[in-house]
Amino acid sequence: MSELINNSTQRKETLRHLLLRLHEGDNPEVLRQRLIEVLKSIPYNEVVEVEQELINSNALTEEEILDFCDLHTAVLDGSIDLQGAAPVPAGHPVDTFRKENIAIQKEIERYRQVKEKIGQIGDREVPGYVMQLRTLFNNFSDIDKHYKRKEYLLFPFLEKHLITGPPKVMWGKHDETRGLLKNAHEALSSPIAGAEELRSVIQLMLDHTVEMLEGMIMKEEEILLPMAMDTLTEEEWYKVYTETGEFGYCLIDPEEEWKPAGMKAEKQEYVAADAIRLSSGAFNLDELEALFLHLPIDITFVDKNDKVRFFSHSPNRVFERNRSIIGRDVRMCHPPGSVHIVEQIITDFKSGKENKAVFWMSSFMKTRFVYIEYSAVRSREGEYLGVVEVTQDITQLRKLEGDQRLLSYEQK
Repeated sequence: MSELINNSTQRKETLRHLLLRLHEGDNPEVLRQRLIEVLKSIPYNEVVEVEQELINSNALTEEEILDFCDLHTAVLDGSIDLQGAAPVPAGHPVDTFRKENIAIQKEIERYRQVKEKIGQIGDREVPGYVMQLRTLFNNFSDIDKHYKRKEYLLFPFLEKHLITGPPKVMWGKHDETRGLLKNAHEALSSPIAGAEELRSVIQLMLDHTVEMLEGMIMKEEEILLPMAMDTLTEEEWYKVYTETGEFGYCLIDPEEEWKPAGMKAEKQEYVAADAIRLSSGAFNLDELEALFLHLPIDITFVDKNDKVRFFSHSPNRVFERNRSIIGRDVRMCHPPGSVHIVEQIITDFKSGKENKAVFWMSSFMKTRFVYIEYSAVRSREGEYLGVVEVTQDITQLRKLEGDQRLLSYEQK
C-alpha cells in the first residue's frame, strides 16, 4: 500500500479520508494501525494543512472540531515526522514553551506516583495525600500563563499568515482545560470522607484533567511549535519574545536571553505629533499616556472594521491586553465560546438597533465584582465608528454606604 502514497497530495487525501472515518465513528484502534501502516512518515505540516482544510470546509461545527482534535491527536500520537523542522535557539520563545512543557510533564509524573500510592492507602492517610494533590494542581494551574502567551502573542501572528484552524481549536481546548482545573480545585477543597471517595475523585475528575494537560503538550510539540517555527519571521518572534514577560512563565524561570542578529529593541510609538488637540482641550503625549494609566477603568477601542485600535495600558487591568492585539480582528481576541456574543453586539451596533450592552460578573476570580459596558461609537452625523469597551472592578464601590464628605486619602 505504501508505494501508492508517493506524493504530498496523495498523502493528505489519504490522511483526510482516514481522519473523517475516525470522526464518523469507525474503530479508532483499527484506524490507528491503518495510519501507521499506510503513513509511516506524516510530516507535521501536512497534518496542519488537512486540519485547516477540514475547518475551512465548514463540514464540522466548533464542538465537532474540538472532538475531532482529540480523536486525531490520539491516533497520530508519536507518528508525526518532525524531521526537517527548523532548529530552536536557546532563549527563543519556542525554547521557553518547550521547557515549560518539560516542567509540566514532570508534575504529571509526580501526580501519577501519588495516584499509585493512593490506590493502597486507608482513610487515616487521606488528608496528607489530599494536600499533595492540592499542591500538584496548584502547579498545574500555572499553565494558564503558558496558554495566554499562545493566545495573545503567538496566535495573532499565525492568523496574519492565514493559519486560523489550530489557534481556534487550541483556544477552545485551553478553555476546556481551565474549566477542568477549576472543578479539580473545588473538589480538592471540599470535604473528602475517605480513601474510596478520594479514589473516585481521581478517577472521575483529576485523571481527565491531567490527560487534557498532557494531550496539549503533544499537540504543541508535534504540531503547533514546529509549524510556528516555519511560519513566523525572526522579527515576529522577537516581538513575541519582548512581550513574553508581561504574562510570566509556567513553573520555570528562563536563564537564557535571545536576540536575533541585527534586531533592535525599539520602543513602539503610534503617534509622532507633539500634541493631541481635541474640541475641548489638548494633551501632549506624556500627559495622555499618563492619563490612561491612572484612570480607574480599562478602555479598549475597536474601529468600524472590527480591528482593535487602542487599549489603556493600566498596570491593574481586569483583563490582560498587550500590543500584539493592535490591528487584530476583535473576534480573534475572544475565546471561541464567547465569539457569538461579540458577533451579536457588533451586528446590532452597526445596524443601529442597539447602542449599549452591559455585563457584570459577581464571581470573577472568586473575590471581585466586575462591570463591563460596550457602547457604540458614532460621529455627530450618526455614522458608526466602532465600539468602546469599558471595564471596571467595582468590588469596593458596592460596599460603600452613607456619606464620605471629609478629606480622606487612599490607605497604602
